[in-house]
Amino acid sequence: MRKFICRGIVVFVLVSVFAPGSRAQVLPLREQAAVVNNMLTERFERLLPGLMDSTGIDMWVLISREYNEDPILKTMLPAEWLSARRRTILVFFRKGNELEKLAIARYNVGSQIRAAWDMEKFPNQWDALLDIIQQRSPKKIGINTCEQQAHADGLDHTEYNLLMNKLPASLRSRVVSAENLGIRWLETRTDIEMNYYPQLINISHKIIAEGFSEKVITPGITTTDDLVWWYREKIRSLGLDTWFHPTVDIQRNGASQSSVILPGDLLHVDFGISYLRLQTDIQQHAYVLHPDETAAPAFLVKAFAQGNRLQDILTGRFAWGRTGNQVLKAALEQAKGEGLTPTIYTHPIGFHGHAAGPTIGLWDMQGGVPGPGDYPIHYNTAYSIELNCTVNLPEWNKSIRIMLEEDGFFDKKGFRYIDGRQKEIYLIPRPTSQIGN
Repeated sequence: MRKFICRGIVVFVLVSVFAPGSRAQVLPLREQAAVVNNMLTERFERLLPGLMDSTGIDMWVLISREYNEDPILKTMLPAEWLSARRRTILVFFRKGNELEKLAIARYNVGSQIRAAWDMEKFPNQWDALLDIIQQRSPKKIGINTCEQQAHADGLDHTEYNLLMNKLPASLRSRVVSAENLGIRWLETRTDIEMNYYPQLINISHKIIAEGFSEKVITPGITTTDDLVWWYREKIRSLGLDTWFHPTVDIQRNGASQSSVILPGDLLHVDFGISYLRLQTDIQQHAYVLHPDETAAPAFLVKAFAQGNRLQDILTGRFAWGRTGNQVLKAALEQAKGEGLTPTIYTHPIGFHGHAAGPTIGLWDMQGGVPGPGDYPIHYNTAYSIELNCTVNLPEWNKSIRIMLEEDGFFDKKGFRYIDGRQKEIYLIPRPTSQIGN
């Protein structure tokens, strides 16, 4: 049991672990490392060769110095490496059906990428890289530079200049942006990853459910900040991490701006975890019952249904090859045609929370997003379906927003939510059987 001290009031909240045998369990670190390395093996052996073929790049060169890692290179390091080491240079060369995986480094990079720097022959690391490139004579040398998507722009200015100054003119002319290859590497989810992703999201759902319960919230005492920090402590207690600080906010009848949670409040949380190098990003709602209530007011239930409908409209527009801007435009037009007041700001998710791939709106750019919004949807990609629907409530004499976010997956079978989605507002208090342990 932990205690939070807020404005002189001591609020006790439970920090529990998930029950043994439940679906959502966090692996010990050693087992996590084994999973991450198995994922990497699958990506190198089954994913990368095809991506290089489809993007037309036969050599991919990634360069990073310690603590200034290229976002893509960092996803290629084994679980035991928490950063690059000194200067780490990776080279992937595709010839025929073979894929060479080389490190111009002092030692192997995990079990997949072998060290290929003969330091006696080439004391200078750049000379060793040049020799490897010259021996293989690639048609295209892909490097991580990209104007539109930051994830694929990881080659820093100094390393770029050093590389280009080392290459002779005949090789410099073959250097191209590896933008599409880099984005495809980041956005594509593999079979092993998708075996584990449901667990991440199930864990996230259970933590949200527990926070949105009488186990944690005492109306009239608990504040939104108390709940935010309970979520942070819960994440830490389970051996997890997060890629952003959670937020909890209140919509209520009347003009009060108090952060103390009260009966009649509609609560909203934005929450995510980091686990096995994958991320979650989820937003859900809860309603705090008045003593004489056993269910949320019908007008709130109806409003929530509009949020679910907007989700259906958006995911129904997903199609291979359709750009984020095209999906956004079609979904907004349909939603408005059905009388909804929508705002859509959906993004890919995976190695990063706001991940590489097609951006489907930003909250302040509902007319389309130049660059990332023009990128097409591919199969085997994951998305955080993030949006809100503004609903006028005569009962409260104001408009509210139903703000929802759930993580889903798109493949040849279509779109699906990885661990379902919220279809009913959580009630506080509610039957114990509905509260995650």
